[in-house]
Amino acid sequence: MQRLTVQLLLGLLAAVLAGRCRADDGGPSLSERVIWAVNAGGDAHTDVHGILFKKDPLEGKLGKASDYGVRLPILRSSPEDQILYQTERYNEDTFGYDIPIWEEGDYILVMKYAEVYFAQSQQKVFDVRLNGHVVVKDLDIFDRVGHSTAHDEIVPFSIRRGKLSVQGEVSTFNSKLTVEFVKGYYDNPKVCALYVMKGTLEDVPKLQPHPGLEKHEEEEEEDEESEGGEEGGKKKLPAGSKYRVQSGPRTPNPYAADNSSLMFPILVAFGVFIPTLFCLCRL
Repeated sequence: MQRLTVQLLLGLLAAVLAGRCRADDGGPSLSERVIWAVNAGGDAHTDVHGILFKKDPLEGKLGKASDYGVRLPILRSSPEDQILYQTERYNEDTFGYDIPIWEEGDYILVMKYAEVYFAQSQQKVFDVRLNGHVVVKDLDIFDRVGHSTAHDEIVPFSIRRGKLSVQGEVSTFNSKLTVEFVKGYYDNPKVCALYVMKGTLEDVPKLQPHPGLEKHEEEEEEDEESEGGEEGGKKKLPAGSKYRVQSGPRTPNPYAADNSSLMFPILVAFGVFIPTLFCLCRL
């Protein structure tokens, strides 16, 4: 009887210690929280966080795969994971992926992008829909971060009692999440890679810092404070504008150059020519 009691106590102690160790580890790892991941337009790849991105299931079915970006180094991304931003799938019309989700909870959709072709903004602009809800409006990758630079669009959403909640909107959910890249007026929609994970925004791995983006945000915050003085408060910026950055070289203004120095020799020559011509005519 005493031996049985000791065994029960030891078993209970082991269970408590195991539960405490798991809590100290922070629960499931990042790769265990990811329920679906795809390297769009490319082959399977396991990233530095252990996330397995499967080969694109749309290969040979819808849209076109491109590896044009493999010739370029991608800023803000680790060397091991640049392939996730160098390949892509695009289509001449709206296209998307269907993702099965069977459990309720809080989720994060992460979409990876890099502009590897166009060298200015307003060349590729499109929306992203989640089960009909527009979750990203007028995405211009070059305008956000510039050329050959990694950019992640992160969309949190939740599923409870058969309802999908995203960005303040609610709709019926039938165990299928549809991510659509919507054709706009400027070129074709695309995506480089995407995954869905359980968790919150704090659980999502961050890209390396973008110096231009950080500087732009600081300048906008200073402008907010200075403009808010007369109105007795901070001036509210349009939604999403704080996270936009003007990337790439600015186009020079052709009318900004001062041409007065070029005109001076012409005026002198013209002033000498007229009197000379007048004298010749009198002869």
